[in-house]
Amino acid sequence: MILTVLSALAEPTRLAAIRLLADGDAHCVYEIMQMLGVSQSRASRHMQVLKQAGLVVDRRDAQWVRYRLNPDLTAETAAVLRAVLDHETEQQRAVA
Repeated sequence: MILTVLSALAEPTRLAAIRLLADGDAHCVYEIMQMLGVSQSRASRHMQVLKQAGLVVDRRDAQWVRYRLNPDLTAETAAVLRAVLDHETEQQRAVA
């Protein structure tokens, strides 16, 4: 399971999507594609990989699908996700 999570997070667009969802809100694919600068099909494909890895959950809201971080992550997966996001934050500070 952890290898699946790490593989999902290794792709920069998916990692950016996770950073976006880390705000705790649910975001529709349209918002995600706008924020990440990708097409709808590409955003949906990336979100499907994150969903299959167990990192996000979705719900249908009329014609939109809204994604948010999975609130039921295992402790191990949550720790990996925190470590990856913390590492990204530290790298951004080092560059600034």
